[in-house]
Amino acid sequence: MEKESIKLGLMGFGTVGTGVVRIIQAHQDDLQKQTGLGIEIAKILVQDREKSRTISSLENRLTTEPAELLDDPDIEVIVEVIGGIHPAREYILAALERGKHVVTANKDLMALHGAEILNKAQEKGCDVFYEASVAGGIPILRALVEGFSSDRITKMMGIVNGTTNYILSKMSQEGADYSDVLKEAQALGYAEANPESDVEGFDAARKMAILATLGFRVPMKLEDVDVKGISSVSKEDIAYGKQLGYEIKLLGLAKRDGEAIEVSVQPTMVPKSHPLASVNGVFNAVYVHGEAVGETMFYGPGAGELPTATAVVSDLVTVVKNSKLGVNGRGTVAPYKEKILKDDSQKQSKYFLRIVVADKRGVLAQITQLLADKNISLEQVIQQPYSKGGEAEIIMVTHLAAKSDMDRVIAYMEQMDIVSKIASCYRVEGGDKE
Repeated sequence: MEKESIKLGLMGFGTVGTGVVRIIQAHQDDLQKQTGLGIEIAKILVQDREKSRTISSLENRLTTEPAELLDDPDIEVIVEVIGGIHPAREYILAALERGKHVVTANKDLMALHGAEILNKAQEKGCDVFYEASVAGGIPILRALVEGFSSDRITKMMGIVNGTTNYILSKMSQEGADYSDVLKEAQALGYAEANPESDVEGFDAARKMAILATLGFRVPMKLEDVDVKGISSVSKEDIAYGKQLGYEIKLLGLAKRDGEAIEVSVQPTMVPKSHPLASVNGVFNAVYVHGEAVGETMFYGPGAGELPTATAVVSDLVTVVKNSKLGVNGRGTVAPYKEKILKDDSQKQSKYFLRIVVADKRGVLAQITQLLADKNISLEQVIQQPYSKGGEAEIIMVTHLAAKSDMDRVIAYMEQMDIVSKIASCYRVEGGDKE
């Protein structure tokens, strides 16, 4: 007799888990018509069964024992939304070992152990989907796997952290200081009490590692991502960037030239004419360039109960459809290409550089000569009086330069008597002539 529904075990009943339950309950008829099967939440793993919850209709299905989900042969799918590395990794591997399919929203886990999990899924013929781990409700991972399956992706560039985008947007719009906007973001719930993961770029780095793994089919690790956060971005940087035609964003970049790859997350000057420059507030956007399709951009809410839960349920629908068709596991592809990382001499970018110098004749000429000697040419230069008497600011945008050359220039400048300090140095991306 053909089964009428598929049973799932939900691990975690917090914000995202609650959203998953709400969507499944509210859309049950639509989901059944799309998949041909009902979706039944059989068990929910929680830490505390007595905790007050906004959904009380499933109290009899709550458990604190993971074995009740993992060892139940009737539960075919595990939806993991508890977060963190441990015990989520152990639960997911155990589920796959038992032949259960997995849907997860866990970016930390997939960034660190994604290759291991995908290899296990391939070995066991199971589905593993994790759309919600990157950019909330934006279906970017499915687009990379399915929409670009016939193309070769050469570049992915995106705003993948809503907290930092909110902070930089407010700084740009209001001319406010970083510290003041951070406090406001914390008060509104956009930033955690300890915001380090967001503002120092680690959250975005995990997401870029996942995007690069899928987009380039290589086993990227978190330590392969060059990371710099936004805590040193000043309102002066933003103001000078605007004067030169740029907005500053915390941008993730994954770029492939031939087979050599670079992945980074850092504050980046983006031309005002580029679509990413107008992505403000807590929204996310990912810009993808394929050799055949050219440029595309995906935009939407990057977090929140229902956007993230929507991505989870979308993955769940795919699992159920695959089950109905008997093709589970066939779309799970572990990274299969050799990872070749660029060295600093191969990483080419334009740079925005702001330095404080002695305000006297010939200083600008010395600076430009130094850059020329190190193979770096200039696209734009402005000089402004500095707040301290006897000093000036030189703000420059270079043409394309190797990161190794720029690092050498900065190290040399720091030793020059005429240079008081290197106030900032940011990558410039998104120009038409890069």
